[in-house]
Amino acid sequence: MQTKILATLTLLLLNPGLPALAQTPAGEMVFQMHCASCHLAPTSPEIPNLDALAIYEPNAILMALTDGVMRLQAEPLTETDRIAVTEFLTNRKVAAQTTQFTTGMCTAQTPMSKPEAGPLWNGWGADTSNSRYQTTGTTLKDKDIPKLRLRWAFGIPDASQSRSQPAVAGGRLFMGSQSGAVYSLDANSGCTLWIFKAGAGVRTAISVGPIVTANKPGYAIYFTDARATAYAVDANSGRLIWSRKLDAHPAARATGAPTLHDGRLYVPLSAVSEESIAARPDYECCTFRGSITALDARTGTVIWKTYMVDEPQPRGRSSTGAQLYGPAGVAIWSAPTIDPQRGLLYVATGNAYADPQPPTSDAIVALSLATGEFKWIKQILPDVWIMGCDLQSSGGNPRAGENPNCPENVGPDFDFSASPILTRRPGGRDVLIITQKSGVGYALDPDQNGQRLWEYRWGMGSPIGGVWGAAVDKQAAYFAVADIVSPTPGGLHAVDLQTGKRLWHTPPEKPLCVTGQGCSAVQAAALTTIDGVVFSGSHDGAMRAYAAANGKIIWSYDTNREFDTINGVPARGGSIDGPGPVVAGRMLYLTSGNGGLFGLPGNVLLAFASD
Repeated sequence: MQTKILATLTLLLLNPGLPALAQTPAGEMVFQMHCASCHLAPTSPEIPNLDALAIYEPNAILMALTDGVMRLQAEPLTETDRIAVTEFLTNRKVAAQTTQFTTGMCTAQTPMSKPEAGPLWNGWGADTSNSRYQTTGTTLKDKDIPKLRLRWAFGIPDASQSRSQPAVAGGRLFMGSQSGAVYSLDANSGCTLWIFKAGAGVRTAISVGPIVTANKPGYAIYFTDARATAYAVDANSGRLIWSRKLDAHPAARATGAPTLHDGRLYVPLSAVSEESIAARPDYECCTFRGSITALDARTGTVIWKTYMVDEPQPRGRSSTGAQLYGPAGVAIWSAPTIDPQRGLLYVATGNAYADPQPPTSDAIVALSLATGEFKWIKQILPDVWIMGCDLQSSGGNPRAGENPNCPENVGPDFDFSASPILTRRPGGRDVLIITQKSGVGYALDPDQNGQRLWEYRWGMGSPIGGVWGAAVDKQAAYFAVADIVSPTPGGLHAVDLQTGKRLWHTPPEKPLCVTGQGCSAVQAAALTTIDGVVFSGSHDGAMRAYAAANGKIIWSYDTNREFDTINGVPARGGSIDGPGPVVAGRMLYLTSGNGGLFGLPGNVLLAFASD
């Protein structure tokens, strides 16, 4: 997944026993003592060299080391150490963290209107079935798409990755950011109403719902941060209503968005930090467990919590003497899907981190909405994977290498990083649609414990980089091609919902970006559909609209440039990865910029209108 790529772009601290350096250490000394044995001569494509690390914005590396995906590896370092090595790697200064600005603030604070009465995109998938099919919340038609023009741009401060999908409700737009700032904007003009600061970065999509506080009805927004804390914030004022720490494991974080349904908030957790730190031979691998927690949306009280694996048990010691544990892993990278008719919640899971192999990894799991009890599990392609188990350098035997934490059989790291989609086939029967990093899309029967109805190969598959979401309409399922390590990435497929047969395939376009590091035709971002149109973003910085009938490109926009922003923050576009565009009213919103190993950094939210 792309989150795993971010993990490898920061520092793999292989010598935690070394003492922190003096008060004013030289960054090169920190690097030589803690990082050089891995990064000067990488033995795996997952581990970047100095040139690859240098493309990052300094604050992005520092945030990853402080409260991001590499915080476990950075624990031995002082804050001074982290700043010094960051500035050494990037040859640039770390900037002061400033999420406040005065330009572009709204001059009037009008109360939020009822979300259901106007343009609406709520949560990750526009609905709790995660279809990413916008119908009632927009008036845009296929004939309007070629007329889309940029209305305004918003610069996201302190960011080189723009990966929080906006929500639009009640005339407002809500969006998180890499720095932990959450913004409320006027959805039409882009002016800023308020800013809330979470305790860590926020990359989840945001859900909006009614809430009663102090006996007064109102609305709250819900999201989760990179330290596994869930929040309810007053949608009108930006005031904190409640927050809840969901997991004490130091690696726990939220990647997938929480799903709001019938007064409950369902929150998934992942932990890329442990996948990466497990590459260190003396790490006690592994103890994190993926989970889903149901919270009372009004109070934040935990109603139930279900782990995807049993509690890890000792499983011997490594050749370095470290205690080993298992089973572990099985993160949930995406938003849960609600099936009110059957009383079920569906989640898609990732790989295990340690032996023994559990039945829940790389699976679609159905849980009771009421209790969190397992109802059925459909495992597709199970695997155990951690970073640093390079089969090529070890002659095909992971345990012949330097990392004793490696499982007996490694990978292929084909997680499910996208949400299951619950939809109805033309014949009237429900179906679950899911896309996997393996390069295959599936249709599963929710009435037969996930029995496979059809499968469709859309690409070669890739162990690196996520595929963040398919989309459906009334007739078809749409699959974008990531294939990040393939020589031929990118492209879009339309598949008949009933039969799984190809309707059309549009090959990738020639990349719009300048050839070089991060420029690629990869289409890993989640798709979005309206009647007659499919939207797909690309690592080359382009957002393209395809005719749903035949796959012809009817509109495209190149985000690879600097933008004049309504809030005065310098901003530019880059790779589009993770969230897809949001369509609400007569506007389309998208975030651009993903500074990963295979992407171009950026920090802009763009709003388009068909006038």
